[in-house]
Amino acid sequence: MLTDLPNLLTLSRIAAIPLLMATCAIGAPWADMAACVVFSVAGITDYFDGKIARNRQMTSDFGRMLDPIADKLLVGAALMLLAGMGRLSGIGLLPAIIILLREILVSGLREYLAGLRAGLPVTRLAKWKTGFQMGALGTLLAGDTGARVIGLGFLPVSLIGEGMLWVAAVLTLVTGWEYLHVGLRHAGAADAARAAAAENNSVLRP
Repeated sequence: MLTDLPNLLTLSRIAAIPLLMATCAIGAPWADMAACVVFSVAGITDYFDGKIARNRQMTSDFGRMLDPIADKLLVGAALMLLAGMGRLSGIGLLPAIIILLREILVSGLREYLAGLRAGLPVTRLAKWKTGFQMGALGTLLAGDTGARVIGLGFLPVSLIGEGMLWVAAVLTLVTGWEYLHVGLRHAGAADAARAAAAENNSVLRP
């Protein structure tokens, strides 16, 4: 059901995107910190919606469909905001591009595999990737200006955020290759099955 708590938490990640955009547009130090808080709270719901759905046996096809969409919308919006506001250095754009391209790759693979009634299992490494990714984006949204609001102006917050983003990008490449390998294996098996079926049909023809 749309009004189940796990689905409401998932929808809240999508609803957080306009608020994230508004806080980023203000440009004040307190707003940078607010953007970090909005993104972080939205990211945390990704953990709780799945946990609640499993514990309360409230899993649904709608939730399984919407959860990865909400994640990708939130991450994509954060990456574009950071790039558009100039909060990433020239070299910091590279991991952002890698992460965004990987999200597109995985979406395409999931769509293809859905037609084969196959899925992409979420690996432990992929969960680590998500953790570093969310931490990096939240840190970068706060930036050095937001850090000063909470008395952490002495830390190179933006540099730390970009370092975490690079770690997430490396994990993204590894997990992206793993998912691509799974997709290629399923595609090869499907092609082999079709070829075998075609050969059998040709043999059976009089």
